[in-house]
Amino acid sequence: MLRESETAPVITDVAIIGAGPVGLFAVFECGMLKLRATVIDALSAPGGQCTALYPEKPIYDIPAIPRISGHALIAALERQIAPFQPNILLGRRVERLSGTRGAFRLTTDRGETIAAKAVIIAAGAGAFGPNRPPLDDIAAYEATGAVQYFVRTPDSLRGQRVVIAGGGDSALDWALALRGIAAEIALVHRRAKFRAAPESAAQLAAAAAAGEITLVTPYQLASLRGEGGHLSEVVVESLDGGEKRLKADRLLAFFGLSTDLGPIASWGLALAQHRLRVDPATAETSIPGIFAIGDVAHYPGKLKLILQGFSEAAMAAHAIHPIVHPDQALHFAYSTTTGVPPLDGADR
Repeated sequence: MLRESETAPVITDVAIIGAGPVGLFAVFECGMLKLRATVIDALSAPGGQCTALYPEKPIYDIPAIPRISGHALIAALERQIAPFQPNILLGRRVERLSGTRGAFRLTTDRGETIAAKAVIIAAGAGAFGPNRPPLDDIAAYEATGAVQYFVRTPDSLRGQRVVIAGGGDSALDWALALRGIAAEIALVHRRAKFRAAPESAAQLAAAAAAGEITLVTPYQLASLRGEGGHLSEVVVESLDGGEKRLKADRLLAFFGLSTDLGPIASWGLALAQHRLRVDPATAETSIPGIFAIGDVAHYPGKLKLILQGFSEAAMAAHAIHPIVHPDQALHFAYSTTTGVPPLDGADR
């Protein structure tokens, strides 16, 4: 089990900002080199977008694992790093970062301080949130769960009349995934053509032809009908003003995410394409001792893949070792021969 620490100040070897899959794997890579890690994340649970956006959606490009859900991937990473007993500080955001290589100080929005010799930023695209449709009284429906932007447990929609709005991969994926779970599924998009993988579009067309999904195109959301935050209808309009009323218990709106680097953008780190520019050999940023991995990092040839973030975590950990242990030569060995090494000394 991961342990959440409330102790401040926290003294650690490496402070990792972001508890998504890449940040969690960085704990493992640091632990293999006997580097203690403290992880800080603004969300209330580890996992980043895997937990918040697609816990049940399958991921297909994790090496040697043909298919795994976001939730299962995070659970496996938690088990993998458990022997290293990292401090996990959830539900707080790092507001300030100061100091130099070997002596950094981080301050959270709760006033906690973390002293670290090196920093790894694994913050994905930064703070993220859904793009909300501009509908009157939508907050009341959000409060009851009648309007949702993420599907955490598909079974919570069992027997429900579900309207899905959007034309990208998320909208199509969930429309297809909820067949046999939701009582009714209607997919609303302002165009007849969808911005999704061709295979998903083909499956959607087949499902619509079989009567499993109702396509409502070209229409867009107009208003919500219901009482006390409980939804009864979603009103949609065509571009020429035509109106339809769709019976609904839930509206799932998939209009993408708004992202923001937040305080990270004010820390003096060099940027490239709204990401942190790093050395592709080490993942080090423009400030010595601060590294960036995963989606937040940018360099020529960068691919936004979890597996590439895993590789960057390994490179960063190896580059950090001489910062934390300047008098120790690093003799690289394979995990098959070393196993999982114990961390010496008391918890810090």
